[in-house]
Amino acid sequence: MAHDSSRPRRWPDWVLIGGIAAGVAALAVVLILAVVRPGTSGSDSEPAEQGPPYAAPASLPPRSPTPGPGAAQGADAAWLAEAADATGIPERALAAYAGASLFKAVDRPECGLGWNTLAAIGLVESDHGRHGGSRVTADGTVEPPIFGIALDGTSSAHIPDSDDGEIDGDPDYDRAVGPMQLVPQTWAGWHIDGNGDGVEDPHNIDDAVLAASNYLCRASPDMVDEEGWRAGILAYNNSLDYVRSVADAANRYATIVDSVMAPRASPSAAP
Repeated sequence: MAHDSSRPRRWPDWVLIGGIAAGVAALAVVLILAVVRPGTSGSDSEPAEQGPPYAAPASLPPRSPTPGPGAAQGADAAWLAEAADATGIPERALAAYAGASLFKAVDRPECGLGWNTLAAIGLVESDHGRHGGSRVTADGTVEPPIFGIALDGTSSAHIPDSDDGEIDGDPDYDRAVGPMQLVPQTWAGWHIDGNGDGVEDPHNIDDAVLAASNYLCRASPDMVDEEGWRAGILAYNNSLDYVRSVADAANRYATIVDSVMAPRASPSAAP
């Protein structure tokens, strides 16, 4: 994945977002862990860094009593409406993040991937599908589609075309696509129908978020542990600035929703 230089970003334009291919995900994590050591110092004269921030998974949303046919349609509607209003995340996008976290809680419970981490990635990657004036439609499709810059090595990694332009429309170089900015190689390895409509589409937020969830939990099987969480995010984008951006947003979302939901869940005081 890569970022368009016209997007508001807090990290360099050359950053490569995402894994290169599903088949090398495990190797990528090993290499990342061997190179990135939280708490190491940049020089002998500087104090040791405390390491990048970390975001613990937020509490799972309540499940819908009448879930839709897709894996990403399982969150309770009342929770979605309240949480979306509190966080500013579009409700349709939040449904994808929350539904994917509920799905992974059953599919890979040891991974512990929180909806807040998925929402933070969605914010940083595409402003929840709103980058450049796009929007998420009722069926989850982002219109108009979001494409990153050509990964031609000029201001990004160099990734020659891997899909004959079928996914990203570029026959010369790969481009990151969709609300989660997945490169064609990553989508090819993790494509999935997240909403049960029979179509696998990286421009559909349900499909893209569930594909990203599957990739993250494969890259780092434990997204609850601090080291494991950082390894997963670094596999998505090997940049400590990116880790900080995602952690800040994920912690903010979890704090906001907890503050809104906690009073409602607490027993009423005795008269």
